[in-house]
Amino acid sequence: MLPHFRYFLAAMLCFGLAGCGLPRGAGFQAEVLAASSVETKDDGTVERTYDFSVFEVTRETLPVLQSWPDLGARHYRWISDRQAATSMIIAPGDKLQLTVWDAEENSLLSGTGQRATPLQEVEVSANGQIFVPYIGNLKVSGMAPETARQRIEEELTMTIPSAQVQLISAPGRANTANIVTGVTAPGIYPLEYRNVKLLDFLSLGGGVPADLVNPQVRLARGSNVYGISYDRLLSNPALDTTVRGGDRIIVEPEDRTFLSLGATGTQAIHPFPQDEVSALDAMAIVGGVNPGRANPEGILVLREYDASQVRTDGSGPPMDRVVFTLDLTSADGLFSAAQFDIQPGDLVYGTESALGSAFTVLNIFNTVSTLRN
Repeated sequence: MLPHFRYFLAAMLCFGLAGCGLPRGAGFQAEVLAASSVETKDDGTVERTYDFSVFEVTRETLPVLQSWPDLGARHYRWISDRQAATSMIIAPGDKLQLTVWDAEENSLLSGTGQRATPLQEVEVSANGQIFVPYIGNLKVSGMAPETARQRIEEELTMTIPSAQVQLISAPGRANTANIVTGVTAPGIYPLEYRNVKLLDFLSLGGGVPADLVNPQVRLARGSNVYGISYDRLLSNPALDTTVRGGDRIIVEPEDRTFLSLGATGTQAIHPFPQDEVSALDAMAIVGGVNPGRANPEGILVLREYDASQVRTDGSGPPMDRVVFTLDLTSADGLFSAAQFDIQPGDLVYGTESALGSAFTVLNIFNTVSTLRN
């Protein structure tokens, strides 16, 4: 009788565990989507109140859902590339080194037997001028170095007919740009010519580290800030804009994230590894669903909109809280998930399968049976 009693005890234990609430890592779909309140009226009817809307993501619903406000839209403009002359433009703060060559025996600038006279290095003043002996103050800002050299030579030959001028320019603050952060070696770098492209300039700072998640490039020019993702910059040469003097460049990691919980492969906060992440991408990022526990027909995306985005005409969500349901067991569900974009702040939730509890009970029964043996 003792063996039969053990069988009976094991069976009762399993039924007892199945009857009570077994520990679970996620709720069933029906539990998550349950009404926020249930009220029984005097006539016996039951009224359920929901403080969220539920939409199934399918081929039919996608056009409407895709027209709703994009919570992850970037609000930065970008400057397309504009070809400029290759020569640097002299600006206030630049330093100029002049050397005057004179073939005359009795030169006003050079001594006997001396043909070349290096003048003291001068800095272009705030009003764009430099002082040149026998000429006086001369405006050179806004000129290319070669144009400024010719102008100085023309003015100087009125006093020294055989004078020839050599000019070497060194960029000042106005002809430099600053890579603030996001590269191996941040710092202020000179613009040796006017057509320095942004990608080339980032290379001067050692380039963007490979471990930076979906790096975002910000270009501050004057009072304006422009932005683009580094991947877009690499993929489209027309977007590789020209750097100007005074630009400040910031490269920062992606700050948009989504959360995964429940019976998904991982429960964590995930940064966006690319500009656009579909629901199918998100499932790959979180490691899919938990085998044996998850209900692949009940993958939920919970999203909260701003109250100002709520609409009653279908152009926006009917409520500020919306739950989108995905069925990853059908072709339509998979195709639709690949076209449904995850938004920053979304919660990707894997609901529990009803079979999970049954498997748990079965495992307990097998364990008890093993102990009996």
